[in-house]
Amino acid sequence: MTFVVRAARDEDLAHLYEMAKLTGGGFTNLPPDRRALKTKLDRSHAAFARDEDSIGDELFVLILENTATGEVRGTCQIFTQVGQRHPFYSYRISMLTQHSRELDRTFRAEMLSLTTDLEGSSEVGGLFLHPGERAGGLGLLLARSRYLFIKAHRQRFGGRILAELRGVIDEAGGSPFWDGLAGRFFGMNFQDADAFNAINGHQFIADLMPKHPIYTAMLSETARAAIGLPHPSGRAAMRMLENEGFAFEKYIDIFDGGPTMTARIDTVRSIREAREARIVAVDRDGGTEALVAHGRLSDFRCAYGDVRAVGDDVVINEECAAAIQAGEESRVLHVARI
Repeated sequence: MTFVVRAARDEDLAHLYEMAKLTGGGFTNLPPDRRALKTKLDRSHAAFARDEDSIGDELFVLILENTATGEVRGTCQIFTQVGQRHPFYSYRISMLTQHSRELDRTFRAEMLSLTTDLEGSSEVGGLFLHPGERAGGLGLLLARSRYLFIKAHRQRFGGRILAELRGVIDEAGGSPFWDGLAGRFFGMNFQDADAFNAINGHQFIADLMPKHPIYTAMLSETARAAIGLPHPSGRAAMRMLENEGFAFEKYIDIFDGGPTMTARIDTVRSIREAREARIVAVDRDGGTEALVAHGRLSDFRCAYGDVRAVGDDVVINEECAAAIQAGEESRVLHVARI
């Protein structure tokens, strides 16, 4: 059974909607709203159709397909440059140290400061794998295919990249961080705010939230405990990001307090280690398991395959070649599976 990552098409809308209903809330980039998802697909189509190698404000939506059945089993997204239509806000966790000579005591206060430090970064997000497929490294295929896409279209992306991880959501579907901070200013519960945010974006939070630093000591204990923690379902994603070279540099989402991971694009492991090569043969003789990508823009396809080096060229297995629609003399990107 072979799975391939490819560009999303209009006929994928129904599959995206069904997956969006399985996310459990707080998954901003995959809202369970057909109109919002159609808007995303339209924006993605425009990005795939533009052939210029220059950076813009674009979104690419990719799909994981079972090549044997044609079923869509996962999705992910890549944003070329955030903060171009609206400011891209984050909270930055900082520390203020003060000393009282009279009391002979030093006080350290943790603060959240509203910032647009990450504006202009590229972003990877919207990764969702169907619960029935969470085995066999398919989440890793989806996640790392984005980096091979970036490598293949490097001029379309910036120098810095980020990934926002969903924050802690309680058993009732609420957000301790929202309830302890933003919810006090909006008169909305998290579920209502989440639904509005998924369709309209979180600019409304940035517009109405106080711009001065917030002392975390003033928040509830549950809100403080959620700061910078990923949703339990996002812990594996956080480890994958760390393996790629992303780090948590004290930026959190202003909506649910989840961690924002950042890296320099050219230091991301899959981008740094990926190699371009010409296929000199396609056979069944095996090799080292790798991610192999072929094609540009809407023709981009990525799958697992067996790769053998022959000098600067490669031999790949037949199943992979069929999945990525490549043959002898095709040029591919490949990186070892880790």
